[in-house]
Amino acid sequence: MNTNHFIPRDGFKGLKENWRSDLFAAISVSLVALPLALGIAVASGMSPMAGVLSAIIGGVVTTFFRGGYLTINGPAAGLIAVILGGLVALDNNINYVLAAIVVSGGIQILLGVFKLGRFAKLLPSSVLHGILAAIGVIIIAKQAPYVLGTTSNADTVVGNLLDVFYKLPDANPFVFIVSLAGILILVFYKKTSNKIIRAIPAPMWVLLLALPLVFGFDFFTEHSISFLGKSYGVGRKLLIDIPEDPLDCIMHPDFGMIGTMAFWLTVLSITTIASIVTLASARAVDKLDPYKRTTNLNKDLIGVGISTMVSGALGGLPITSVIVRSTVNVNNNAKTKWSNLYHGIFLILFVLILAPVLRSVPLAALAAILVHTGFKLASPLVFKHAYDQGVEQLFFLSSTLIITLFTDLLYGITGGILITLVAHILLAKVGFLGFFKMIYKSSSKVYRLENGTYDVKLKGIANFLYVLRLDKLLHEIPIGSIVRIDMSKTRLVDLSIMENLIEFKRVHDNNGGQVTLIGLDNHVATTNHNRALKFVTGYVRKRMTQRQIRLQKMANANGWSFERDVDWNTSYLRNFRFFDSRPIEMKSNSLQGLDKENNAQWEIADIVFDEGALLALEVYQTTVQVVRLPSPIPRFIIDKEGLFDKIFNRVRAFSESSLHIHFMKHDVFSGKFHLSGEDEDAIRSFFNDDLIRFLEQNEIHHIESNGDALMIFTYLHIARTDEVPSMLEFSSNLLKNMGFKGTS
Repeated sequence: MNTNHFIPRDGFKGLKENWRSDLFAAISVSLVALPLALGIAVASGMSPMAGVLSAIIGGVVTTFFRGGYLTINGPAAGLIAVILGGLVALDNNINYVLAAIVVSGGIQILLGVFKLGRFAKLLPSSVLHGILAAIGVIIIAKQAPYVLGTTSNADTVVGNLLDVFYKLPDANPFVFIVSLAGILILVFYKKTSNKIIRAIPAPMWVLLLALPLVFGFDFFTEHSISFLGKSYGVGRKLLIDIPEDPLDCIMHPDFGMIGTMAFWLTVLSITTIASIVTLASARAVDKLDPYKRTTNLNKDLIGVGISTMVSGALGGLPITSVIVRSTVNVNNNAKTKWSNLYHGIFLILFVLILAPVLRSVPLAALAAILVHTGFKLASPLVFKHAYDQGVEQLFFLSSTLIITLFTDLLYGITGGILITLVAHILLAKVGFLGFFKMIYKSSSKVYRLENGTYDVKLKGIANFLYVLRLDKLLHEIPIGSIVRIDMSKTRLVDLSIMENLIEFKRVHDNNGGQVTLIGLDNHVATTNHNRALKFVTGYVRKRMTQRQIRLQKMANANGWSFERDVDWNTSYLRNFRFFDSRPIEMKSNSLQGLDKENNAQWEIADIVFDEGALLALEVYQTTVQVVRLPSPIPRFIIDKEGLFDKIFNRVRAFSESSLHIHFMKHDVFSGKFHLSGEDEDAIRSFFNDDLIRFLEQNEIHHIESNGDALMIFTYLHIARTDEVPSMLEFSSNLLKNMGFKGTS
């Protein structure tokens, strides 16, 4: 367990102790939330201020009722397609849709009160990502005309996409240049390490840099501009419509269609998607929380349900937990739920102060933000990530996507689940009735041993339909226990079960326990990903890759040990600050040996870890070296100035109490590297002249000490076999210059 952090107190005591951290985090969050809220509302066919109103309610109301810590609440891009569908179903009357939003919020409250939020876990992960990818495509299709300055009267998403190409010759270049500028800002923002630029979030830069173009092309008056012999019209219709009095945007629901099937289908769609997005986002943010806290999901449903009712009653959108804003919150060192409240208050101030400026925001700039968001939901990386988890997961995702695009979200969810279920039956090679019997009458049990440890024996079919029974089975095990989960008697274990077991392991490991997963040696999968669907086919012979063969030969020649299979024991890596909010997906191909000169055990292994979550997710594969030290040293992090700023959202892995430690006698070192830590005097004493000169003369390395061990990133890629000796040579010389030579 990572004990480097003191867990912030909850409630009003936490507000008093951490208000500075939460307040400063909320500034960045609100700067992201404002343009997103405006864009989501416009894309949903509602007033721009309806989005800001929803974001304010998500901050000011939800905070007092929810069960999370670092999540931010507000309107979500994932609900755009649902609201648009509701408008079509309910006679294009926004008041009827507001009524459906209010009823949906009430149902969410009931789901939370009766602790039914767990049913969202029944949705297979790949189906969820297929729905999100479909929503991304829908957003792109609906916003593309605003990007190009064209129109589309198609009745289907596919028709909207075709219109993008058909009407490309009619694109308005003066609208498109605004959109293009915004998209380029969003794409290249992360590639800069300039502190002034990074001080303002990318979506806000899109709005700010769109203003000179708006004034330059004079979007405030109706007129035409010639370009290459053709005239293009511009005017106020290209700007968002914000009333002089912000209160004029308030609307009220009309329950006149409550007795119709269309109304209740809209309610069901809003409730389903909003609840799934909220619960999935909350669980994702828990993985980013550096304090390893766990959200009360049922309480979270109650919180978003209450605020959704309030929002719908005043003319706003459904409220959910939102992942991008939550990631910004975590990365800016928020500590408690009060940052969500502060972000709502800042949005109120923005509306009061910036209303005249907001009226100058072009629709094309908002469309650029939304198209970028849609692309992230449906980008090639989403499909690659699914393929990495197994070719069957890519099939489930793609099938769900296609069904949704040609029908609607509810049909997409239903179709995706059925396709997943049929594939599981075929892979398990059992009859239809036998398949369900092996799920619901599997005889899986938990055994408490005399030494206080627990043995969990899973049997039969362990797929997404078994998730709730698995939760009930594991619920009786105290947090922080030593647990062994044996899956040798299972016929099929799917991605949903693996995700839940890994989450169970994370919670217990973070609380001083140890969870070991065994019994999968006789299972096969279409990939070596640790969460891949696994099933039994008889005798299994696992082939080694060429790289693994070379690593095995290297280990044999040098007397090292080599383990190519996935290793579930990654808790020691989480003792490094770098992994506080970067979930480790898997570790494999582990080389281990002894540095005899320095009496230090070392390990070099391939790891996969995440930065962000859901649509903000980035997955990294790299080779990391860990050296266990013969005696304690100060805790510190050292990396090349700006190196990791360019790659990761979070600027530093330490809290705001850490400083850049500068050595006046070694300007080259201090200019080349960023050194930080909590005990400056101890670090200055430890970094002697020999160590500093050694680091100055060597390749770029990211090095972290947790006091008992060093973690070294030599590369941000999977190391080649011929790179292993240089990694070992560097670490050995590093330890010598740290004074460990000859230690016994």
